[in-house]
Amino acid sequence: MIRWVIIVVLLIGVIGTIVWGYEEHQEKNAVLIQAENNYQRAFHDLTYRVDILNEKISTVLAMNTPDNISPQLTEIWKITSEAHADVGQLPLTLLPFNKTEQFLSDIGEFSYRVAIRGLDSEPLNEEELSLLNELHGQSNEIKRELRTVQSQVIDNGLRWMDVELALSTNEPGDNTIIDGFKTVEENSEHYNEYGMQNGLTLTDTNKGDEEVELEGKEHSEEDIKQFVTEEFDLDGSTEIKITETGEGSDIPYFNVSFNDGDLHGYAEVTKKGAHTLSFLLNRDLQEATIGLHEGQTKAEELLKDIGFEDVTASESAQYDQVGIYTFVLERDDVLYYPDSIRVKVALDNGDIVGLAARDYVLKSSRPEREELSTSITEEEAIEELNPNLEVQVAKLAVIDNDIGDEVLCYEIIGTIDDRTYRVFINANDGFEERVEELKQTEAIY
Repeated sequence: MIRWVIIVVLLIGVIGTIVWGYEEHQEKNAVLIQAENNYQRAFHDLTYRVDILNEKISTVLAMNTPDNISPQLTEIWKITSEAHADVGQLPLTLLPFNKTEQFLSDIGEFSYRVAIRGLDSEPLNEEELSLLNELHGQSNEIKRELRTVQSQVIDNGLRWMDVELALSTNEPGDNTIIDGFKTVEENSEHYNEYGMQNGLTLTDTNKGDEEVELEGKEHSEEDIKQFVTEEFDLDGSTEIKITETGEGSDIPYFNVSFNDGDLHGYAEVTKKGAHTLSFLLNRDLQEATIGLHEGQTKAEELLKDIGFEDVTASESAQYDQVGIYTFVLERDDVLYYPDSIRVKVALDNGDIVGLAARDYVLKSSRPEREELSTSITEEEAIEELNPNLEVQVAKLAVIDNDIGDEVLCYEIIGTIDDRTYRVFINANDGFEERVEELKQTEAIY
């Protein structure tokens, strides 16, 4: 009798294990399918947008009326921004693709600068028309190559998950998608060479690519493994996977992932100095027991511990059991929004479960910025505002404008009825650079 009971219990256990394993397998497959669908969507969107981009540039070359050219250039700028976003969603972190992104930036910056100027008084000149012709020719080459890759992806059922795996293992081999994107990159490089030789590249090719000098010594994978083990208080037996970034990244760093019981972690740590660019810890969150203010205190303590003491809180927001806090560099009473850090705090116990400090680490490690100055006063900036906006506070701040240039602005917080707005007025020409509506819990004055 006892033997039969034991057999039944064992059978139930085996069946339960099989069911559990099947469900785990199904969940994993669902995640992989979702990721593959996202990659496929981003790729096909990119191919479509480059196709439209080529067509729009061709149309501008045939136009002669300023009233038609400006809206068309604005549309081109919008398409390049969307194409940039598509590239960012593809698993190309380990594949050099910076020349193609530079090419898109050139088209975007050129179209934006020309679209906002008065074409009636300052029409397109010969040099700009020459640049447009070159952009059209290169976009045609990229369009053709992307279409070729798209055709092969559809006809042969190629998967982007295989691309991600090939790149992460540093053994691409014969991969149609990787080969196709390398060809796209080569075509973009030919454009950059042509543009530099003829003085046609309008984007500063060195912008954002200044030499980054991080403090500290070079670290090996074993060093980083030890660093991560201590930093996240991991068990010595925890399996830690480390992959070094390939050529083309702005700085050498390691991608780190680990599973420690119910805690799943991911981090980016620089090879030189072992600076943490970002980390994310995933675990089940319980009901919140602390508020946003206490969570901000926890975030400030973390930043102080890791040496980020010259920052100030600018925004906070709560999403379920998590508080998200944005900190920006503050120097000489000026806020530098491009130098930002985001901290994610679990409000169930105050643990720091996320950090994004790449912008701050990279920008703070580059040469000093040019000295900033104002040409208009705070009062003159306020005169540029909507007269219905009731000003609450104003101070100087640096932001990135629509084409990625840093500009000094007056940051003005004001209200209309029960809505709060943040307006950035250029401190030199009074141009309204940006307007944002803030939620009640977001702004930190």
